[in-house]
Amino acid sequence: MNFVGIIAEYNPFHNGHALQLQMLRRRGAGTIAVCMSTGAVQRGSIPVFPEPVRVRAALDAGADLVVALPVPYANASAEQFAAAGVHLLAALGCDTLAFGAETPDTAALTAAARALLDPALPAGLRVGMEEGLPFAAARSRAAEALCPGAAALLEQPNNILAVEYCKAILKSGASIDPLPLPRLGADHDGSRTGRAEGVALASATLVRQTVWRSGVSAAAPWIPVDALEQYRLAEGTGQLTDPQKLSTAVLARLRGKSPSQLANIRGMGEGLEYRLAAAAGSAGDLPDLYERLKTKRYPTARLRRLVLDAVLEIPSGGLPSLPPYLHVLGARRGAMGLLKNAAIPASTSLAGLARSSGQAAIVAELHSRAVDFSSLCCAKTQPVGLAYTAPVVLL
Repeated sequence: MNFVGIIAEYNPFHNGHALQLQMLRRRGAGTIAVCMSTGAVQRGSIPVFPEPVRVRAALDAGADLVVALPVPYANASAEQFAAAGVHLLAALGCDTLAFGAETPDTAALTAAARALLDPALPAGLRVGMEEGLPFAAARSRAAEALCPGAAALLEQPNNILAVEYCKAILKSGASIDPLPLPRLGADHDGSRTGRAEGVALASATLVRQTVWRSGVSAAAPWIPVDALEQYRLAEGTGQLTDPQKLSTAVLARLRGKSPSQLANIRGMGEGLEYRLAAAAGSAGDLPDLYERLKTKRYPTARLRRLVLDAVLEIPSGGLPSLPPYLHVLGARRGAMGLLKNAAIPASTSLAGLARSSGQAAIVAELHSRAVDFSSLCCAKTQPVGLAYTAPVVLL
């Protein structure tokens, strides 16, 4: 384990993330690279702080290199999110992928991943769907039939993503060893806090809610000192996302689109374009919009991502299945040499990467569009073009 990769949101970076980096160093990690969501996050929203703020927090806490997970792959299903992240870290040359899990058992997680790749799985999945089960429940039952114990693993949020990471490694044939680490102290998305190694811990969800409700200083117990300083500076300069502005911006974008226009958005189908148009026309804010969209057939997470895809106009076709470049957002100066061995174009310049191929140009444009939208939703509206003009963070 020399070159370790992490796929993360850092939305925002907190004590639990810092502990994970420390655990990896203690296990012998020589270099740590992070593939971080940018412009959008996997829950179908935008980050609480802009990329440079979160990148600096990660570098201050011990990461060596931070590359972007472009928006079309960040705002995607767990399967797509994991596949894109594994692809980028493999292209960078990582030999290990570290991730948190409620069940940090490599063999069990890999066995569940093999079940999800088993050619017999689709038949079992189809039976469950025909019986009216939601997709996740049908898949879990089908996986259990092929791998006893898989269903229990797939009930936990971090385990679900951990299995997807293992699946992506198996499917791609990447020379990366999975390294599951125990999730410490606080439940994923939960409101309970905890402690580990003498440090106070809270979920990123609780940290965000606290910051939005009471300001950055109220979340100080759960944030590393260096990150806290960066967050306070960002808050003071209006770079904190404003949930109310986000609600207004989303509804404004959606109300300007007809069902026929929405039909061309990624993930749309089965009349969802009509449902979304009607919900956007009557919803008062984002929570109300999600409530009006909710159905038994589609999980809320998918609908949230669908909404953001519609806002950002992510098309149903033409998008590369995997990111075509490595966009470096920040690094310790000694780590920049690692880019020389990258298997795909790698640079600190998004404009340069966009010129590397037609597919790269498509991804870069969609990514920039999302960063511009995020900039619109800050407490103090930020200028457009930051995806291209924000300087790389170097330590």
